[in-house]
Amino acid sequence: MNSFVRALRTPELRAKILFTLGLLAIYRLGVFVPTPGFDYTNVMICSDQASSGQGASAMGMINMFSGGALLQLSVFSLGVMPYITASIIVQLLRVVIPRFEALHKEGASGTAKLTQYTRYLTIGLGVLQATTIITLVRSGNFFVGCNLPLVPDQSIPTLLLMVLAMTVGTVLIMFMGEMITERGIGNGMSLMIFTSIAASFPGALTQVFQLQGWMVFALVLLVALVVMVGVVFVEQSQRRIPVQYAKRMVGRRMYGGTSTYIPIKVNQAGVIPVIFASSILSLPQMLAGFGDPEAPWVAWINQNLVMGSSFSLIYALSYSALIIFFAFFYTSITFNAEEIADNMKKYGGFVPNVRAGKPTERYLRYVINRIQTPGALYLAVISLMPLLALTFLGASQDFPLGGVSLLIIIGVGLDTVKQIDAKLQQHHYEGILR
Repeated sequence: MNSFVRALRTPELRAKILFTLGLLAIYRLGVFVPTPGFDYTNVMICSDQASSGQGASAMGMINMFSGGALLQLSVFSLGVMPYITASIIVQLLRVVIPRFEALHKEGASGTAKLTQYTRYLTIGLGVLQATTIITLVRSGNFFVGCNLPLVPDQSIPTLLLMVLAMTVGTVLIMFMGEMITERGIGNGMSLMIFTSIAASFPGALTQVFQLQGWMVFALVLLVALVVMVGVVFVEQSQRRIPVQYAKRMVGRRMYGGTSTYIPIKVNQAGVIPVIFASSILSLPQMLAGFGDPEAPWVAWINQNLVMGSSFSLIYALSYSALIIFFAFFYTSITFNAEEIADNMKKYGGFVPNVRAGKPTERYLRYVINRIQTPGALYLAVISLMPLLALTFLGASQDFPLGGVSLLIIIGVGLDTVKQIDAKLQQHHYEGILR
């Protein structure tokens, strides 16, 4: 606590922290501002039914990332998901489009250009997702089982105003996230997701306490504490591949002769595989929403590929298989063994007992695949915790003590504390981390 007090006493750090908290407060305020055109009273009635697990389970993750704004159909309904999706798409396009890869290698100017493309794509995805949500609301498929009129005026100007309001909300979130990253402390988008998930903790824990009693509530807190310690241990775990650089003369100066390492995390892919898997599994449910509820294929999807009130083995196996697949897929894209081996060879670096060039590339691929195997299994186990809580505790589908929410809470918390610690070290104060 003394370290945090010192951080607040440092003028530069205090300004950054207060600026960050101010924008996060504005973000949380926007969650409760209704989108013009909706009947807010009816929306809240349907939202309460959906929050109790009676519908909208396909959008549980988006609702969690938006801090509950999606089910309230507020101006921040889309949350950070359009920006996250756009960032992932631009990152994946580097493998497909050589121009994007060339921009990535150009340094700051190329990164600025890619950021500009990400912003444009975010606006496009915002318009598309806002249109989809409004269409689902008008058709009655957004809140399943709620037949109240949610859009009294369905004229074209009103619908366009609703799409515009949601899209502008997404742009404002993107702007505030970038401002936090630039002028505040920590990563702006990550902190917004952190705030949204943390806001759902009291409601989820209260629901467990009301439905199961204080003994189960205490057991949930104990299990959550153990799981958090385990997640911190795994998230901080890494394999360090030693790298040595040979000495070389450049003019009159001697360069090289140093030793360093390549850090490879156990969970190299982060939460991206969980997001991808959840998005893929939400597609069949969205497709079933447009079909006849009495059709056999719709009933099979609702029974086996939807997180419902009962445990589904097919859903659990499909979810785990997709997470493991995307963990290896995303790691193979972000960890370019060929590029790392070429850079090491170019600057005279080598792994001890491994030849430079292709042998180093094969060695790096071998190590990353071995490390990623337990990492992918760990992601699958953690991601199934909300399903078990939903089945055995009657919790909501966005139960925060597990899955992607727990990974984000811990990951963002650790990263933010490290940044504050680095700022304190610059001011010759004792850091938070010892």
